[in-house]
Amino acid sequence: MIQETIEKMRKMKLYGMSRSFSHATESGSLSSLTPDELISLLVENEWDDRQNRRMDRSLRGARFRYKATVEELDFRPGRELDKNQLLRLADGAYIHKGENILMTGSTGTGKSYLACALGNQACSKGHKVLYANTTKLLTQLKMAKADGSSIKEMLKLEKLDVLILDDFGIQPLDVQSRMLLMEIIEDRHGKKSTIITSQLPVSAWYEIIGDQTLADAILDRIVHDAHRIELKGESLRRKRNINPEKQ
Repeated sequence: MIQETIEKMRKMKLYGMSRSFSHATESGSLSSLTPDELISLLVENEWDDRQNRRMDRSLRGARFRYKATVEELDFRPGRELDKNQLLRLADGAYIHKGENILMTGSTGTGKSYLACALGNQACSKGHKVLYANTTKLLTQLKMAKADGSSIKEMLKLEKLDVLILDDFGIQPLDVQSRMLLMEIIEDRHGKKSTIITSQLPVSAWYEIIGDQTLADAILDRIVHDAHRIELKGESLRRKRNINPEKQ
């Protein structure tokens, strides 16, 4: 009867519950548990299992560039990274408010790693996150326009709780790219959070976008009330023989 029950649990995809029940049976602890304790144990293990599987799916779907965590961030004085600000952002309140984060700094100072760390933290809280290189994402969306799948792809971006646009400004935007960027930002404005990293200061983004009217519209939506982080110090790539941008 016990084995039959375990098999039914598995067929109902109650994997955490089935493992917990099987372990309790094999260890002989089943008889020592009251009905209330047994139910509590099974439900708790099923809950934990589902949360862990959800987290794994979120991390795979986010496609982070680095396996970064907030706990591993480097707060040495030379970087002028505000620990209090980062810890406040890590609690995820900015996501619920639909606020943006803008990170700027020279190459190698840790922008991508920091963005991935905040994205990882958002995943741990159950949010949908996607990391994307800005140029590659816009290229993919252009291709989607050509094959008629752009509406579907834009809807996916709109539903994300956090979209990380890394390496913004590597090259100037052409007409189609700036229109796509405007659409992304407009869809998410005031509802969802966007994290943007760039080697260039925000004041130089007008030139990168290229069209004054669109630049005004885009920047008005992403800069207003955004959390600003400027990373300083020498390149971590040159300083250490570690993964690029780590910490």
